This record gives sequence, C-alpha cells and structure tokens, in this order.
Amino acid sequence: MATLTCTASDLAPLLTTATTALNATALSEFLCGRFNTISTKFAETTYAVDNTYLLFSAYLVFAMQLGFAMLCAGSVRAKNTMNIMLTNVLDAAAGALSYYLFGFAFAFGAPSNAFIGRHFFGLRDFPSVSGGDYSFFLYQWAFAIAAAGITSGSIAERTQFVAYLIYSSFLTGFVYPVVSHWFWSADGWASPTRSDNLLFGSGSIDFAGSGVVHMVGGIAGLWGAVIESPRIGRFDRTGRSVALRGHSASLVVLGTFLLWFGWYGFNPGSFLTILKSYGDGGTYYGQWSAIGRTAVTTTLAGCTAALTTLFSKRLLVGHWNVLDVCNGLLGGFAAITSGCSVVEPWAAIVCGFVAAWVLIGCNKVAEKLKYDDPLEAAQLHGGCGAWGLIFTGLFATEKYVNEVYSGRSGRPYGLFMGGGGRLLAAQIVQILVVAGWVSATMGPLFYGLHKLKLLRISREDETQGMDMTRHGGFAYVYHDEDDPSIKPEFMMRRVEPVNDASPA
Repeated sequence: MATLTCTASDLAPLLTTATTALNATALSEFLCGRFNTISTKFAETTYAVDNTYLLFSAYLVFAMQLGFAMLCAGSVRAKNTMNIMLTNVLDAAAGALSYYLFGFAFAFGAPSNAFIGRHFFGLRDFPSVSGGDYSFFLYQWAFAIAAAGITSGSIAERTQFVAYLIYSSFLTGFVYPVVSHWFWSADGWASPTRSDNLLFGSGSIDFAGSGVVHMVGGIAGLWGAVIESPRIGRFDRTGRSVALRGHSASLVVLGTFLLWFGWYGFNPGSFLTILKSYGDGGTYYGQWSAIGRTAVTTTLAGCTAALTTLFSKRLLVGHWNVLDVCNGLLGGFAAITSGCSVVEPWAAIVCGFVAAWVLIGCNKVAEKLKYDDPLEAAQLHGGCGAWGLIFTGLFATEKYVNEVYSGRSGRPYGLFMGGGGRLLAAQIVQILVVAGWVSATMGPLFYGLHKLKLLRISREDETQGMDMTRHGGFAYVYHDEDDPSIKPEFMMRRVEPVNDASPA
C-alpha cells in the first residue's frame, strides 16, 4: 500500500519529464496510489468509529443488568435478596455461554432461511462480511440476557435455582434468538430490511425490541408465574389482594436510574453505526442526528409515563408512590423502544401517556385474576411492549422510515401519518406471532419443570426465605414486617399514666 507522505522530490522527476507517455502514466499511478491510500484510511476510520460506538452501546446495555439486579432486590422481601441477586448474575453468565454456542447462530447466522439462522455456531467463521464483527455479537448478547432478566422478575421469591439455569439457557439459546431472526436479521420473514419482505411488503418495525425483547421476556415470565401460582400470602382466603411489599425503595429507585441510563445504549445504539450521512456530501444531517432524536423520544416517553402514573395513582389510591412512578417510567421506555427512531418527539409523549394507563390497566386485570408478579414484569414489558408495536404502526413518519430503513421507496408508514394500514397490520401480526411462539416454547418448559418438581420451592423454604434455606444466610440483618416467625429482641411499651394521690 502506498504511504500518505508526499514530498516535492517525489513529484519533481515526474513533472519535469511528463511530456512522455511513460512518465504521464507514472504520475497518474503515483497520485492515484496516494488518493486510494487516503480513501482506505477514511474507510478504516469509519469502521473503527462505528465499532467503537457499538461497543460503547453494548457496555451501556450490559450495565442495565446492574439496574435489573437493584430493581429486583428492592422489590422482593429482604429474606430473598441474595437469591434474586444471584439469579441476575446467572442470567448473564448462563446466557453468555448459550448465546455463544447456539443463540447468535440461530439469530444472525447468514446466509440462512426465513425462520432460523444456521451459521456461526460457537462464533465459527466469525467475524464475516455478512455477520458483522465481535462488537455486534457482544451487543446482541446484552439484549438476549435483558430478555432473561425480565423473566426472572416475574417468578421471583418462589423458584428453584435449577429452574433458573434451565429456563435462562433455553430462552437465550433458542427462544429469543429465533424471534430476533424473524424481525432483525436480513433473512427473517418479517424483517423490514429484507428486500422481498413476506409481511405485507413492509415487515414489522421493532427498532430496538418492544416485541423482540420486552414481549418475549414478559410473556415467558407470565407463563412461569401462572404455572407456579402466587406466593404464599399474596391473596388471603377470601381472594383479596395482600401487598407483599419489597424491602427497599432506595434500591428500586437506584435500579430505575441505572436502567434509564442503559436505555441510551438500548435504543440509540440499535442504529449499530453512526458515521452515515442522509443527505448530500457536507451536510450536517445524518445518522448522528437520528441517534440524537432517538435519545430524545426515549426520554420524553419515559418521563411522560412517569408523570402520568404519578398523578393517576394519586387520584386512584390517594397518595404519591415512588415505586409506581418507577414502574411507569420503565413502562414508557418499553413502549417507545419499538418506534423510537421513526416517530416525532411529540408522538413520544402520546406513547408515554398511553403506556402509563396500559400498565395501570394490566395491573388491575392481574389483581382480578389473582396473578402474582413481584415486579409487574409481564404487565410492564408484555403489555407496554405490545402497545409500543401498535403505536409504531400508528405514528411512524414517512421521512424517518425511509431514512432508517433505506433501500427502497414507497415503504408503508404510520396509519395516523397518512401511510395506510399495512404497517399497523404487520405490527399486529408481530404481537400475535411473538405471543404464540413464546407460549408454545416457554409454557411447556415451565409446565415440565413443574411436573418434575424442579420449579417451585417447598412451603417451608418459601416461608423462611431462600437466603437462609438455600444460600447460607441473610444478605444483611433485616426483619420483614410481614414475617410473624421473627420476634424482636426487645419491644418498647406504651407508658400509661399512674394514679398518684400525692399533689402535683
């Protein structure tokens, strides 16, 4: 390869005798060689910047695991803290191996068919031009373990450790990768990047995973919680709901802020690259602008959902509840994840407002059906994720859809934006397909574990707490208010007035 350096002594011999055809050819080769070297360096720099951006986004998404851990720990009772923290570590560790061996190949193993990938098992023959680089694998693994983390919240405080190992490996190694192949791989039957798309000529727009990640994790958790049945004491003998409050609102708030921070890698990072211009050369507008807009829509949706939940719950129950606000915020994030890149900022406010009411409604239905989910994971990620897909089919704009999913014109876009109903129909198909696929795979798995007595812990273990019975002791010295088996070492008694005949 030619060097980038060029001096007068290099050009002088060629210019002084450039009258001959031979030296004219030599001069052309010399200059073209330098220009080609410059072009190559620019291409390498672009590749390096894009990979660095994707790696940084992967680190942010992985940091969400810490947010999940804190949120889960604060939402359960103190006697199960170590158990739920360990399961969050397990989701990442077991998910890494299963996604490395099978999951990534099933999801993005190109070339493949429309249903499932079939290359790159154990990252063999990877990196490749069609499959991306190692940064892409790391980013997709972070998404896979996020789906597993959602499920662990639904079945918290009553699930055997071996069940976590089995379901986490199965979810990240097979169930989730197949869904991500359908909607994110260029070969997937419902992918918007497929040139000959089989789904209404459009494909489903699920940019960062309202359906692929959140609905998969939420519906898997739904089946686990239904098959396990509620925790002891969650409903009394008359069927009335009894609140089994988490032991630390501080951990819940900390986890929520960590998840909020990580979402800026989850949504904007899903562009995968940053150095791409949407206009003519020299324009300030490009993919970097779309990434900034995506961060703005994400923020507005979450904040709107948080405020809507705050005032709605104040009207419904009569007090301000920080835990409800945190869940509302996360519900707004889960909903906007699908259309964050293709909607206007004002539409994100609509998304967040409706997402808050979807979550409130799902919680009301869950209570009526005596469904017990300690973290409201199925309602939050499943319900709000489904709303996010519908929202995209209604509010996706033509300009942004064509920019983000470039390749052909005339793409369907949001119904309310004048784009017809084809995109909305594709979004509804995705909701039905994801719900059906996860139910057909995770439902039988949880039922089989239940029949083999590998799913739920014993009544005695649940009453005492898994930290003591399964993990060698409590995470820290703490007494749950609702645990009658623990007696305080001392009790302060009320001081009553004493009859005294003596004068004051």
